[in-house]
Amino acid sequence: MKVMIMGIDGYIGWPLALRLLREGHEVTGIDNFYTRRRVREVHSESALPISSMEKRIAEVGKRGLGDIKFFRGDVSNSEKMHEAIKSTEPDAVVHLAEQRSAPYSMMGLRQAKETMVKNIVSTINLIYEVKDQVPDCHILKLGTMGEYGTPNIDIPEGFFDIEYRGRKDRLPFPKNAGSWYHWTKVHDTNNLMFANRVWELSVTDVMQGVVYGTRTEDIIYPALFTRFDTDEVWGTALNRFCAQAVAGIPITPYGKGNQARGFLSLEDSVSCLALGIRKPPERGEYRVYNQFDEYYTVNYLAETVQQVYHQETGKNAEIKHIENPRVELEDHYYHPENQKLKDLGYRRKRELRQEVSIILKDLEKYRDRILKHRESIIPKTLWKA
Repeated sequence: MKVMIMGIDGYIGWPLALRLLREGHEVTGIDNFYTRRRVREVHSESALPISSMEKRIAEVGKRGLGDIKFFRGDVSNSEKMHEAIKSTEPDAVVHLAEQRSAPYSMMGLRQAKETMVKNIVSTINLIYEVKDQVPDCHILKLGTMGEYGTPNIDIPEGFFDIEYRGRKDRLPFPKNAGSWYHWTKVHDTNNLMFANRVWELSVTDVMQGVVYGTRTEDIIYPALFTRFDTDEVWGTALNRFCAQAVAGIPITPYGKGNQARGFLSLEDSVSCLALGIRKPPERGEYRVYNQFDEYYTVNYLAETVQQVYHQETGKNAEIKHIENPRVELEDHYYHPENQKLKDLGYRRKRELRQEVSIILKDLEKYRDRILKHRESIIPKTLWKA
């Protein structure tokens, strides 16, 4: 199968490319290195050293893992999107090429507009190119569990049955996102549902939980590392906590730490996406998967990192709660469903404590890189600013 990965240079995009190559697919990637630039903008860098795309692709070829065709370009540019789709005619496109940080989107007007324009326009560009050039192509778009918010009822996978004033219907589950970034994902979902209804495009919309981890089964050499961000803008909670433990600085849950979210390892994220490619929807089908393994509170994650770190090193890691920079419920009901991927054949590979141990060992080798940018870990982006 010919698969294009939009955002191939990213945290998930790169290991997904390695997985798809191993499974025998032809892999094409497009990226404009947006995340690399924006991470530098907040005076940080990947805690794990990563090579240029040219060196990465060369390394993959040298080790006999396969060939990757690469386009450098911004997919919110319709001409670049047209060129990439026309020259490759993919059977499937995985859309990971969006501004992915909630804090970045909340920094100010410039960042909010940039997030809105880049994310929504890139998805519209993809929809029209698939419609006009490869209508049988499968679009797999990476959404987020953050689209749903934290409703006081169970969260279904995309749709739910409702009865109102004696009438029944099956409707999209209401969305209540918590940042400009998360709202762009909601708009992407709505646009893809509409494109499916009007043009019968085949779409998989993956509502992904928070991803953690440094490795997948395919990242067995440092030269194949994917990026790993630890700052307050681009680093997610568990990844930050591991970096803080290794650097000897306090682990900092926001607020009370009772916020609950769905989480999964990088290995399991890649496995889910690869499964979605191997088992595509029917022509004209729109399907939604909630992609996570377990849901945890932030406190549970911080305590798990603390315990594993002590077990591995004999050292103590301090937990220090700090004022929550976000506007979010800290005590809430949270019970999302995630059965559909299991029905498709997905089975979890990595347990939380096992993965935390791997992360800590990997980061210990690059402790100096974390310490170099330790000031970037403490939150400065305030939702109410």
